[in-house]
Amino acid sequence: MTLLCGCGILLSGNMKKNTLLVTGGAGFIGSNFIHHVFNQPGFSGKVVNYDSLTYAGNQDNLLQIQKKWQGQRYFFIKGDVNDRRLLHDTLARFKPHAIVNFAAESHVDRSIDAPLVFIDTNIKGTAALLEEALAYWQSATAAEREKFRFLHISTDEVFGTLAETGLFSETTPYRPNSPYAASKAASDHLLHAWHITFGLPVLLTNCSNNYGPYQFPEKLIPLMIINCLHEKPLPVYGRGANIRDWLYVADHCQALWQVLDAGRIGESYNIGGGNELKNIDVVKNICAIMDDLKPRTGGKPYRELITFVSDRPGHDYRYAIDFSKIKNELGWKPQHGYQSGLAKTVTWYIDHEAWWRAIQEKKYDLGRLGIRK
Repeated sequence: MTLLCGCGILLSGNMKKNTLLVTGGAGFIGSNFIHHVFNQPGFSGKVVNYDSLTYAGNQDNLLQIQKKWQGQRYFFIKGDVNDRRLLHDTLARFKPHAIVNFAAESHVDRSIDAPLVFIDTNIKGTAALLEEALAYWQSATAAEREKFRFLHISTDEVFGTLAETGLFSETTPYRPNSPYAASKAASDHLLHAWHITFGLPVLLTNCSNNYGPYQFPEKLIPLMIINCLHEKPLPVYGRGANIRDWLYVADHCQALWQVLDAGRIGESYNIGGGNELKNIDVVKNICAIMDDLKPRTGGKPYRELITFVSDRPGHDYRYAIDFSKIKNELGWKPQHGYQSGLAKTVTWYIDHEAWWRAIQEKKYDLGRLGIRK
């Protein structure tokens, strides 16, 4: 979906002093984005992290930033995006120059088990946030209105599935197949409507599969790494033939920063890694890295732990992103190769056992999800 083209203005001179309201900032991509912002050379602005701390929200993701900047340049608000009163008060208190919306239920398997939760957060929550953002924007001065941006982070899953060939572009029709994808598609359409109808200055991004530090262990790559460390079976859906385009999370965060800085108002940008792989090949790659970094007891290869399990209902076959628009307009392209990014990711989970063990003990036992009974 291409949103209405508007006139973009370059904010580079002002971005470094901005106050950003980041919803869902304690999650995987949101917390990585906050790290990325604070690592920008010369950034002296503030970040307000608004997160409801569901199972996937984890303040431990941001301990370093909390210790250094809590109450000065980093602020945490525990809140739901459906809580309009708290949203209103937060916007009035901090007066952000931009809202970066990561707040969402994001796991396809969980959307099969409990789809109405996804409707509540991803659709109703986005609508509530848009309404409060609109009221805040309309009450601002002309200069503040000109500067304000609402950046909504979405997924390539809204486009449905691809066959053996073809790529998703910004003009690909929406055909979501899972409750998760449908809820995100609806949120994208709401963004478009608030821009066209009310003039809210919005930006939309649709990304491919992310991987990297702080990813909740229910996702494919961290689940395989942690199961390897436990020497447990590595469950692969079907025959592992489904294809995904893999994007290292730090590259995604850089793309979001550039879109926020220089993206054209009302436009959507696809963000991909250019790394199409079958799921089974990703798992085998993880096994090979683990063999080198942390060999199994007895020296057996980790790939012997691979186990094929019943496929996910409605499992999309292939996703692949054409990211030529963001490359040509904003000069962005991935900086991490797949193999190097995967090796960094495996190493991170090996080195941060306390982080994922706390999740395993309190929030998620690594069991199968998405089998609705």
